[in-house]
Amino acid sequence: MVAGLAGFVGSLGVVGADALWLVPLGKQLAHGQLPHAVPYASAPSAGWHDVPAGAELVFWALYHAFGGARGLALAQAAAAALGFGFLARGLRKDASAGAVLLVSALVLGGSLPNVAVINSSLFSLALFPLLLFLLEGESLEPSRRIWLCVPLLALWGNLHGEVIVGWGLLACYLVLERGRREPLLAAAVLVAGSGALFANAALWETPRYYWSVLHSAVARRGAGLWAPLGTGALDLMLIGAGAILLAIWLFGKGRVRLWELVALAGLLAATVHVARSGTWFLLLLAYPAARALPRRSLRRRPIVLCVVVLVAAAAALLVKGPQEPGSSRLAALAASSGRPVLAEALLGQEVALDGGRVWVENPIDAFRPADQSLYLDWLAGKPSGAAALSHAAYVLVEAGSAPGRAAAADPRLRRVAANRGAVLYRVRTAR
Repeated sequence: MVAGLAGFVGSLGVVGADALWLVPLGKQLAHGQLPHAVPYASAPSAGWHDVPAGAELVFWALYHAFGGARGLALAQAAAAALGFGFLARGLRKDASAGAVLLVSALVLGGSLPNVAVINSSLFSLALFPLLLFLLEGESLEPSRRIWLCVPLLALWGNLHGEVIVGWGLLACYLVLERGRREPLLAAAVLVAGSGALFANAALWETPRYYWSVLHSAVARRGAGLWAPLGTGALDLMLIGAGAILLAIWLFGKGRVRLWELVALAGLLAATVHVARSGTWFLLLLAYPAARALPRRSLRRRPIVLCVVVLVAAAAALLVKGPQEPGSSRLAALAASSGRPVLAEALLGQEVALDGGRVWVENPIDAFRPADQSLYLDWLAGKPSGAAALSHAAYVLVEAGSAPGRAAAADPRLRRVAANRGAVLYRVRTAR
């Protein structure tokens, strides 16, 4: 039931701003070339270290195998179903079916952005619950299965940067629980798990990649996916789900292990700083909350019926495919010029998919700090971002966005075409 519900939400197919850029990089990898710069961008990016190469290959293969974004929607639905399936199975070891369903539904409701929006974080959506499932199982019955965490971190490290969160979770368990019983084993697993973070295409350059991501302009400003916890509707849903789970745990006097408590404190601090970390906080909080609920059984027949309906609905959505993001027609028109395009995130990635060139795009951490800041100023519609136009021959924006409104009033731009709410401008040559 839980996996079916999560898979249905994941199949909604909302393409996020951190999805399509992996496809053109995956194409280069598929042809045997490891990128050391962003090939579809005109801004300097030499020296970039391509740690998530595995994710790029997967996205490229899915995008071409299933005719576009439908393949990415399929991956999102599968990741959501797997992640919440592992959550439900882990909770079921120490809680009733009714408790599992209630707690999982709260986690899903508070995690809607990560579940419903297609982004590269879909890999973490599947692998974080799997790691948590392994660690919770080891807390109940310690075994040599703890070594499975090492290849899991190695795989995860090739797919998404949230592997750092997974490593921190493993460290909490090993140091605060397993280390007290088997210190040598815990130390060996921790060392091997730390080494697994380097098992990617960047090898010893891996720390430089993470440093550049954490110190990028978008991370420093708390913009986009790095936005802090606020008072928007989705953030309030996250806060509400977390508050209910905390209340269930505290008033129900559920058992909590020391390593869980320390990890929860760290993830709570991370969530306040970066709201999207709230999904990992909720997934871990689900375990002590489920233990605190009374044991109540559920009828099997309604559950089976709900699962069938959800799977059928998800299949219908995946067959239909996600709504086209941005404007493929304008992106193709801009790409055909062969000249640099200054574009908003998804629109720029569509230009790259059509073989065109943009000035700056994701992964934004690959570019010089000054170019990152200038691009973000332009995205925010600030006057200080107007200088970005000097780096492009075309501008591609959503009409109602901040850069779209600024472009409409800029005398340096001449409107070329409009489609699906997007507008393509040509930068006038200075006389």
